[in-house]
Amino acid sequence: MAVAHRIYAEALFEAAKGSGRLAQVHEALADFAAAIERTPELASVLRNPQVEPRAKAGILADLAGDDEPLFANFLRLVAEKGRAGEIEEIAAEFERLIAREERRLTVELTTARELTDDEASAIVAQIEKAAGRKVEATRQVDPDLVGGIVLQAGSYRVDASVRGRLERLRHELVRS
Repeated sequence: MAVAHRIYAEALFEAAKGSGRLAQVHEALADFAAAIERTPELASVLRNPQVEPRAKAGILADLAGDDEPLFANFLRLVAEKGRAGEIEEIAAEFERLIAREERRLTVELTTARELTDDEASAIVAQIEKAAGRKVEATRQVDPDLVGGIVLQAGSYRVDASVRGRLERLRHELVRS
């Protein structure tokens, strides 16, 4: 993540929080980022360096409308500063700030086989207890793990899989 994304996201976050509009701005930004993702033509225009920043600001102002003035001002500023093509990245950083504010932890659980809902709930409950935060988990299946689980939360990774144990053992044997 670029420093600029963090700076823009933090500025918007603080302004929204300070004005008591955090939920509304969050919704507007998330919806807008999703619209960019669904509309390749819009993404292409916003990322095109040949389109003038003022033209991009006009496009964004038309799309934002008058529903959330703080968000509309943010879009104008981002366009004028030549960052219109980075709105999705800024939105991702904003989402991380919201998760931190709400004390939410997003984790990815990778297992060798599909977990039942009860198994997944039990694992999530253990993580919530250990972290002291609300956990939102996504699940993946990777048969190459052989058994066990790999937990990824941001840059933190715990590999308790059979494949991971075998790999660590192999490294130990090679070093000895």
